[in-house]
Amino acid sequence: MKPSIKLSLSIVSFSVLLISCAGLKSMEKKIKELEAKSTPDPLELVGDSIDLAVSGKFPPKYFGKKVYAEATPVLVYQGGEAKFKMQAYQGEKAAGNGIVVPYKEGKSISYTSRIGYAPGMETSKLELRIAGKEGNKQGSLPPVAMGEGVITTCLLVKTDDKCIWSTDNFVRTLSFVNDSAQINFDYNSAVIRPAELKDGDISALGDFFKRAAANPRMKIKKVEFRGFSSPEGEQLLNDNLAQERSEAGQKVFNDLATRMKLTSIPGGALMLDPKGEDWEGFRASMEKSNIGDRNIIINVLKMTNDLTEREKEIKNISKTYLEIQKDIFPSLRRCRFIVSYDLEGYSDAELIQIGSTNPSSLKYEELMKAGSLVEDLDKKAAIYLAATKLSDADYRSYNNLGCVYYMQNKLNDANTQWSKAYGMKKCAETSNNMAVYSHVKGDRKSAGNYLKEAGSSKESSYNKGILDIQNGNYGSAVSSMSSFKTFNTSLAKLLNKDNGGAKADLDASNDSSAKADYLRAIICARTNDGQGVQSNLAKAYSKDASLKDKAMKDLEFRNFRDKL
Repeated sequence: MKPSIKLSLSIVSFSVLLISCAGLKSMEKKIKELEAKSTPDPLELVGDSIDLAVSGKFPPKYFGKKVYAEATPVLVYQGGEAKFKMQAYQGEKAAGNGIVVPYKEGKSISYTSRIGYAPGMETSKLELRIAGKEGNKQGSLPPVAMGEGVITTCLLVKTDDKCIWSTDNFVRTLSFVNDSAQINFDYNSAVIRPAELKDGDISALGDFFKRAAANPRMKIKKVEFRGFSSPEGEQLLNDNLAQERSEAGQKVFNDLATRMKLTSIPGGALMLDPKGEDWEGFRASMEKSNIGDRNIIINVLKMTNDLTEREKEIKNISKTYLEIQKDIFPSLRRCRFIVSYDLEGYSDAELIQIGSTNPSSLKYEELMKAGSLVEDLDKKAAIYLAATKLSDADYRSYNNLGCVYYMQNKLNDANTQWSKAYGMKKCAETSNNMAVYSHVKGDRKSAGNYLKEAGSSKESSYNKGILDIQNGNYGSAVSSMSSFKTFNTSLAKLLNKDNGGAKADLDASNDSSAKADYLRAIICARTNDGQGVQSNLAKAYSKDASLKDKAMKDLEFRNFRDKL
């Protein structure tokens, strides 16, 4: 909503009539009949502009038929003067391009104009300058005073734009499966061959158990002993054989764990898991083999579901079956060791300690997590800086380093990091943070464009609300900033004529700054609380003595001069 000044039409009309040659005294007596209205008083800055509006009515037989007059409101301040739009009026028989005022009927008048704001206008005078003529007679009147000063409460807006931090992808507990070891058996046997225990995969499994025993962060959750038999012979016997091979595998594990001093396995973690005839393994091995009738056998596996019938058809390919017995079946007579375990990462306390003292020793996601936990800004910056130097660094570390610099009021450094992050990835946080820098540097247009990219997070919406305040869109500002209770949300509601909401938000903000006390005093002034004006201004003065001079000139307190 744009503020307005209702120019005192009685002054305008009377001044115009002074130029006329006839009936001046009688016209002067009818000035009250003009019903002029002006609001608000005093002027008010909204956005970057000061609006002026005039409403009223020239009564019948009031404006001289041959009179032509030009009226120009002017705001005079220490830095210069600013002219509102000139408005011309003329009688029915006057020459010119002004608004014609019929002599008999009169005319309703509506005047609006706008000027841009300039510093110093809060202490100013509004005057009306009039020049006119009737026939060959010309003249001008001395300036007519109309008001003093401009309310500039909207300029109290704080630059507290919200940056958006990127989140870490740190996973404290990582789950793994070690499926690299197995023991093979002879045909129709579950006896462990000594040579099997010397194979590289079993030795590697022993080394794994040794590391697990020495590492308290490694937690073995489950060990499965998955026994198989080759798909040949009677199925029930093969199922029993798979069971026995699972049991043999567990014995190997127990002996290996004892030697490696692995004692931290929870009860119930060891599980026998016999699978019987390994048809899936058989099929996979056939697909990888160079056996001549490979495709025929694979087709048999696809088309025949009955296991006994499958074996019969495969045996009928006698030459090929001999190759299968020699090259395929031996690898299927086995027990696999399936070890499921967790690897516990650093605790928050550990990340804080390491991040604060030796950040370069941490991995990327550990650094991102540590940065979110450490409160000291210098240490926080060091952590994110270390993260940017890693080979797997992405935009997030640069973005967060920029956020730290912003909190430290190192705006150029913040912009350097945010620009890098934005160049790497345009997303909600990087676009928002580019908007923050643009706005802090005074570029509202660029800030608005970046915020359009950023979407509707609560932070970017809040930042949009700050722009709305500065652009005079108070209702939109209130809506955009609804997720927060801050000085600025209070200011937005006050400017939107919600005094109660403004007070509630300021109280909820816990803002105890001098500026907040000053805003509380304005709220009290608008609610006619003289005592509140006095007490809050006293608090503000005690924190910032310069506010006393501001208050003396501030038209928000025009009715409480004795309280200042």
